[in-house]
Amino acid sequence: MNNHQTPPRDHRWAAALVGVVAGAVALGIGQLAAGLLTPEASPVIVVGDAAVDATPAALKEWAISTFGSSDKPVLITGIVVVLALIGAGLGLLARRRPRYAVAGLAAFGAVGVLAALTRPDAGPLDALPSVAGAGAGAWALTLLTRRAWPSLTRRARPSAPAEPSGDLATDQGPSPMAVMRAGGEPYEFDRRGLLTGVVAGVVVAGAGGLAGSGLAGRRSVDTARAGVALPRPATPARPLPAGADLRIRGLSPFVTPNRDFYRVDTALVLPQVDPRTWTLKIHGMVDRPVELTFADLLKRPLTEADVTLTCVSNDVGGPYIGNARWLGARLADVLREAGIRSGADMLLSTSSDGWTCGTPVDVVMDGRDALLAVAMNGEVLPVAHGFPVRQVVPGLYGYVSATKWVTDIKVTRFDQDEAYWTPRGWAPKGPIKTESRIDLPGDGTTVRAGRTTVAGVAWAQHRGVDAVEVRVDRGAWRQARLAETPGPDTWRQWVYDWDAAPGAHTIEVRATDATGYTQTPDSAPPAPDGATGWHSITVQVK
Repeated sequence: MNNHQTPPRDHRWAAALVGVVAGAVALGIGQLAAGLLTPEASPVIVVGDAAVDATPAALKEWAISTFGSSDKPVLITGIVVVLALIGAGLGLLARRRPRYAVAGLAAFGAVGVLAALTRPDAGPLDALPSVAGAGAGAWALTLLTRRAWPSLTRRARPSAPAEPSGDLATDQGPSPMAVMRAGGEPYEFDRRGLLTGVVAGVVVAGAGGLAGSGLAGRRSVDTARAGVALPRPATPARPLPAGADLRIRGLSPFVTPNRDFYRVDTALVLPQVDPRTWTLKIHGMVDRPVELTFADLLKRPLTEADVTLTCVSNDVGGPYIGNARWLGARLADVLREAGIRSGADMLLSTSSDGWTCGTPVDVVMDGRDALLAVAMNGEVLPVAHGFPVRQVVPGLYGYVSATKWVTDIKVTRFDQDEAYWTPRGWAPKGPIKTESRIDLPGDGTTVRAGRTTVAGVAWAQHRGVDAVEVRVDRGAWRQARLAETPGPDTWRQWVYDWDAAPGAHTIEVRATDATGYTQTPDSAPPAPDGATGWHSITVQVK
């Protein structure tokens, strides 16, 4: 006869609920421990970061294109849902094999420990949140199971089937409901004991999670950021020319507000880097390694520059592009002080969370405004955009140029080192391609017949845009009117006045850069080095 007693089928929901609540307690206590020790070591976050690193490039690209800037919340939600399902399974297992269920929680704690300790900046204390969470979850699972089914934790009389040797006695909960089991023995299900235990578990999980988040928030760098006084630029940017922004409703403004600037990176939790302890090390193939503090950087001559950044994940017509006025130290000047050795052709920069980026040396050294930026649109860098220091290099996609939270630059060679995205199928060098986008009218919208404004932006960073053309229904290409621009490193607004006739119409746009190159009509996906093709929309005219 089976020595293990199994709850009736109509109480499996209760066993699953016990497992889910135990899992919630594990996450809440893990978050609390992370808040006390290090916010980046939260079990969900470290497992999520590991999942991001292990995800195939094609799947990452799909997530970015499908969910946009919500890809990280979607990933975290997915992890929580999976953990809830696993918790429900462990709750069911706990009724028959309690030791196996506890071992399952320990295994997931071990996964969290491994993920935490393999982070680039990990320390021994980073393992503790996962250990604390797994321990709290195992305790909650055992306690809730005993409260719901007290009879299964008592030793059975000789005539009853033997209990598992690992079960311990417990107090009977109030108001047990007897259910007959095999052999005529009562199977007690204590509904009140279950519900009170579940409520207590939810309170513990919620309080732990909120307290952990609060502790993490108090440890953020917001106060330090607010205390940074930006020096005046030694080389200020020229005032924007009149007419740089056409100020057409629905058209992307020439300067993208910080709150609207796109964000694409691998960080599930924004790195909280204290500027008082931040340093930047420049080493490798140099004559004189350099180490700068934040104070050192602010004392250097700072340059202002208007630069448009673009993500390589941007589809044709996509949103992952923005223009800002940056303030920072010229990276080329710092590298000259270090003394770049002959043969070096790559800067392998590393962010505080371990992400790496490979930037061609010749691009940084050719005179363009490649910056170690400390400010964005007149204010200290937002944490989401790299505070305290990030790279900004005009003319290159962000994955090979725009390292946020940068802490290390190794001068090396492309044939000796690889950055994060290169082994994942992306090109080692990523010059931005000439592209254009229609902002209005919106795709699929209905407009009135008559004079209609068609407008958008075009870009060819560090080459500049010389012309934009629009055509309707595959007719003749017509020149659009271009806005002014302060230089070749920014996007350029354009507008075309269209006499719209009733019916369905397709509108296309293409740009020509200052080298005479006109963007190709051939469609290509973002991987491996940027999307191509003409952006087109369809509208209905009435």
